[in-house]
Amino acid sequence: MLTTIKTAYTDTRAADLAWALGREPLPALAVLDLRLDEAKVQLRLLGASHQVLLEEEHGSCSETVACMPGSSTPLPLGVAKRIGDWEYEFAAHVETLSRGSFAGRAQELLALVAEHPYGLAGTFPGAPHAFTAMLAQREGGQVRWRTWHAYPQEGRLVATRTRVGVRAVAAL
Repeated sequence: MLTTIKTAYTDTRAADLAWALGREPLPALAVLDLRLDEAKVQLRLLGASHQVLLEEEHGSCSETVACMPGSSTPLPLGVAKRIGDWEYEFAAHVETLSRGSFAGRAQELLALVAEHPYGLAGTFPGAPHAFTAMLAQREGGQVRWRTWHAYPQEGRLVATRTRVGVRAVAAL
């Protein structure tokens, strides 16, 4: 699903993104509710940021990547944590692209997410290459999502990957 976010694009920077687990739902500009087998997933666009809420029989998880004033947790390159019965893995990568490469990559990602049944993307009025996009899927016993946050004024694209799944029990 592709939507135009009903707010002006403000000059945020990729370096201002922070990561947090367990935050309460924040006010969203667009929401997509999904059912992936027994998992309920809510993809939430927060402007140039995202929040994913996951609920399943094994518990719940909230991931937020946003410009959060006062946050002491910058965007990490990688995180691996146990959350109850789950293993949570997060990875982030920042690409710096030329203006032409950026425009092409933006169009490619927006087309991918807009046509996907489990995808949500939001663009900003007057800034066609400024967007936030999210894509979720279920793979075996895991729920996965990818996100892209575009900062055309910097030529930067922040990509994240998350995997949440039930911890494997070691054989004795």
